[in-house]
Amino acid sequence: MTEREPYRTRIKVRHYELDTLGHLNHAVYHSYGEVSRLELLEAAGGFENFVKEKLASVLLETHVVFRRELRAGDEVDVTCDVKFGSGKTFKMDSNIYKLDGTLAAEITCTLGLMDLEVRKLVADPRSRFEAAGADLKLLSTSEG
Repeated sequence: MTEREPYRTRIKVRHYELDTLGHLNHAVYHSYGEVSRLELLEAAGGFENFVKEKLASVLLETHVVFRRELRAGDEVDVTCDVKFGSGKTFKMDSNIYKLDGTLAAEITCTLGLMDLEVRKLVADPRSRFEAAGADLKLLSTSEG
């Protein structure tokens, strides 16, 4: 079985996102990961059902490893891949690549799916995504 590529979002680095050294500001890397996560969730579908069921994904933890600098005008591809486990949380990991394939950053995130009425994470978020009609094949390149 061939493994498919993770979802990708292209983003252009803007001048106002730079730090005083002319590099992409550290906080913006997190924003780029968020853009890719939200675009993947939107593309996979199921949002309407999450709204009806009063469910929302919530970011619990995020970590960035910086590999190469990014500067104004650079274009990057930000990948996003979901990994469901057996508990209440799941992973959404992203890599930021320059267009020449150079890895600029790695972002790892832990999320949960929250019931907004009781303000608690739901069990088995994978099955809730599936029940909402999300395309699990688009969300995840692998199990685990």
